[in-house]
Amino acid sequence: MSDAAIYIAVLTIGFLATSLWVLLSRKLVVMIIAIGIGSVVLSILFFLMGAPFAGAIELSVGAGLISILFVIATSLASKEQGKGIF
Repeated sequence: MSDAAIYIAVLTIGFLATSLWVLLSRKLVVMIIAIGIGSVVLSILFFLMGAPFAGAIELSVGAGLISILFVIATSLASKEQGKGIF
């Protein structure tokens, strides 16, 4: 196996692990962090497979924008309920 195939296999397993982490975690902040990490891993996979534009968009939108919007929405919803986000 070549080095690129090993990197892709390891990153695919890492992406599946973060997906399971999102599904099995009970805290919302942990889910948001896992979604961000999964998006970073997926963008690295895109770069390795030769799709740099898809990787850049996934990195900026998936890891950056979506994670920040989830944190903002969670903090606003928890303020209304009188609870913290942690």
